[in-house]
Amino acid sequence: MATFVHVRSYRDDIDGLRAIAVLAVIAFHFGYLPNGFLGVDVFFVISGFLITGIIYSELIEDRFSMTNFYLRRIRRIIPLALFISVVSLVIGMGTMLPDDLENLAQSVVATNLFGNNILQAITTKNYWDVVNEYKPLMHTWSLGIEEQYYLVYPLLFLVIGKNRCAWLLPILSVLTISSLALYLSAYSEYEKFYLIQFRFYELSIGGVAAIVLNNKRLSHEYSWVAILSLISMLCFDFDLLSNDATLLITVLLTLWILVSSTNSSKLSSLILENKLLVYVGTISFSLYMWHQVLLSYARYIFFQELHAIHLLSIFILTVILSVFSYCLVEQPFRNKNRVSNGNLLLALGIVFIIGNSSAFYIYLKGGVLKDIPELGISVAQAERNIHAKYNANIYGYDNNFKNNDQVKVLVIGNSFARDWVNVLLESKHREFLDVSYVEDPFSHKDLRKRANEADVIFYSTPERQHIHQLKIDESKLFIVGTKNYGVNSGIFYNYSGDDYYKQRTFMEKGYMASNEAMKVVWKNRYIDYIGKVIDETGMVPVFTPSGQFISQDCRHFTKAGALYFAHLFENELAFILHNSKSNS
Repeated sequence: MATFVHVRSYRDDIDGLRAIAVLAVIAFHFGYLPNGFLGVDVFFVISGFLITGIIYSELIEDRFSMTNFYLRRIRRIIPLALFISVVSLVIGMGTMLPDDLENLAQSVVATNLFGNNILQAITTKNYWDVVNEYKPLMHTWSLGIEEQYYLVYPLLFLVIGKNRCAWLLPILSVLTISSLALYLSAYSEYEKFYLIQFRFYELSIGGVAAIVLNNKRLSHEYSWVAILSLISMLCFDFDLLSNDATLLITVLLTLWILVSSTNSSKLSSLILENKLLVYVGTISFSLYMWHQVLLSYARYIFFQELHAIHLLSIFILTVILSVFSYCLVEQPFRNKNRVSNGNLLLALGIVFIIGNSSAFYIYLKGGVLKDIPELGISVAQAERNIHAKYNANIYGYDNNFKNNDQVKVLVIGNSFARDWVNVLLESKHREFLDVSYVEDPFSHKDLRKRANEADVIFYSTPERQHIHQLKIDESKLFIVGTKNYGVNSGIFYNYSGDDYYKQRTFMEKGYMASNEAMKVVWKNRYIDYIGKVIDETGMVPVFTPSGQFISQDCRHFTKAGALYFAHLFENELAFILHNSKSNS
């Protein structure tokens, strides 16, 4: 039989719940818990529950102040967030290649302006992409959602005011249902993952519960069921449940724990209120902010593959730094007796301006703060997206063929196809070629005309049915293969051995299998990048013989990389181009 009990002023069990959530997230990023990322959703529900409870109590007691609310949020979040972003930027300035440093600079500004979730929705779009493992501030997307919630949410209470408190619950309920409906709708997965309107219900459902209970909790014997069930959801991947169902169950279990008293269950109290877990929960914000910074830089600078001993060392360092940042950054700035509001805003304003100005300058310089001979870049040449522009310049070849005696070459496909165009243009055959490029053959109005006129057609990694659907003449066709040079170039750039320019790497998982499968299908019509450079151990080179990166992002060619492969394919190109012109 459940009964209502009043809430004591501070709830240790919520700190215990925070500890479970942050440990789950860390374990997920370490590669252990398949559903550990749901710890972020646990934090969302906790935040909505606590913030609404505080505001609602202040509102009905006629002491709610927007100024005081924002000052509390600033004290709680901004000092550590600014500190972590500055530390990340300083380390990046000394260790990162230009593209990665430029991306980090973007993330610093976005994090400090409460919008890293929006930046990631615009750029990478995919939280699960392996490139995110090398981004020190990747995890601050969740901070963006919470801060956007904190900016807008109190306005609802201010508009309604004390005299219309009865309106709060129905309005908040409608907003919660609307947000949930959006989440369950047919929007893109990345939008539903990163944007506040799809996540609002996770925060507001906690708010609904806080208003309904109004500083009371349910006392019953079964709170331990929700706790153990939540831990199971975070630890195991239940194949029978869809992703949406898993998330909703996690939200509801967190809510059940928040509205339940642990007093009637010794097991619940033992799990959530033991001193160790409560302390971990106390420093959970620092743990969350530090772990990804350390993990990403460990991958970027020191370890191409992280083993258990590396992860243990990173975890220990995370805990040590979290204790220090909690004591030296979080606590002092939270205490207005130690740091006045005026000094708080002044100090944070100075760091905010310096940090963001530095990051914006780095962004404008394209991350080029020194000469990078391995990329053929100097400070004097600094500009944004140097290598992306080299690949994107091929869009300028989306033209019909000219009426001349050159070999008419049609190249079809994505950025890998554009890389192949650069190989052709860097080859000694360039002056004999009339190159035309088509990115999407299924929507291009001149595809049929160009395919008929072409002497030779290169197509990047199509399915065989694509060729049949497009009715491409296979006697003209060659398939351009896939390629890969590791996961991130930072580990090679930060290597200091005497064999620096001789570094080789295993490819990212899946590329070799894909290459072998396409070789079987296309046989002598296959342009095999990997076969040209792979050694008997299955590794490929990182640098050209002249000591420059083949690829700045491990996937696309630098100019040096295109020149290198133009040389490697010199004989094949001569044979293909000569025969194609002879047969036309």
